[in-house]
Amino acid sequence: MSNVLLLTSARESSADIVPSLSLLPHAVRVAPVAAEQVTASKPMPDAVLIDARRDLVHARRVLRALRSGAGHIPVIVIVSDGGWAASSTDWGAEDFLLHTAGPGEVEARIRLAIGRAAQAVEQPPNEIRSGELVVNEATYSARMNGRTLDLTFKEFELLKFLAQHPGRVFTRAQLLQEVWGYDYFGGTRTVDVHVRRLRAKLGADNEELIGTVRNVGYRFVPAKSTTGSGDPSGDLPGGEASFDGSLAGSASYPGLAVAAAPAPRARTDSVSPVAADHTPAAHGDW
Repeated sequence: MSNVLLLTSARESSADIVPSLSLLPHAVRVAPVAAEQVTASKPMPDAVLIDARRDLVHARRVLRALRSGAGHIPVIVIVSDGGWAASSTDWGAEDFLLHTAGPGEVEARIRLAIGRAAQAVEQPPNEIRSGELVVNEATYSARMNGRTLDLTFKEFELLKFLAQHPGRVFTRAQLLQEVWGYDYFGGTRTVDVHVRRLRAKLGADNEELIGTVRNVGYRFVPAKSTTGSGDPSGDLPGGEASFDGSLAGSASYPGLAVAAAPAPRARTDSVSPVAADHTPAAHGDW
């Protein structure tokens, strides 16, 4: 059962406005069509129904006021047959409902509107999360462990772009085009400088979020789960991986599969152990 607030200027009961409401187990309270009725309502309603059968203009004005101050409470607009032509997404309503709709439809629309509003609260829009890092595109801010990072505009844009593509490697030239724009005439060294500043502001414990792929560029390394399998991500110490056409130690490159070298065959002839162990050692990090 949900708490439903019905805003109407008609001197009628809720059963007269939407007859199907009387057949549903919702607690319905009727109030005049005014935005302050929603904020003053105790307890706060789970959904608001606005009666727009007779006055579409006033109902739309109240709906706009609700959208600017009533948070995520879903609003459903009740219209008559002639009001369908005026309904549009510009209203900002979760849904529109014909006043003669059956109980099954009324129940479904109320339930779905409440569910969508709950999801919107649980999953804030325009946020990118990775471990304790939160990047908010709407407010142009970033937080690490709850602490707001003091980033310049380009530092934020670079962090946001990398975080939007976790694990993907970008060359310095690609980052210049995506973050600084095609009309930027500076050198790729600018990227290195901004990455160094970003790592410093993220802190020593989190600087590995921006990994270096040596001789290629940079990538965003998602925060490791504490319940993971412990499999290495392919980065060398210091958040670096090597890719210059040869295998560098045990480092890996995203998307590149390296076959394991076959074990040396056992020698049956009389060769000294030192001579038999002729497998060359893997190259170190170049």
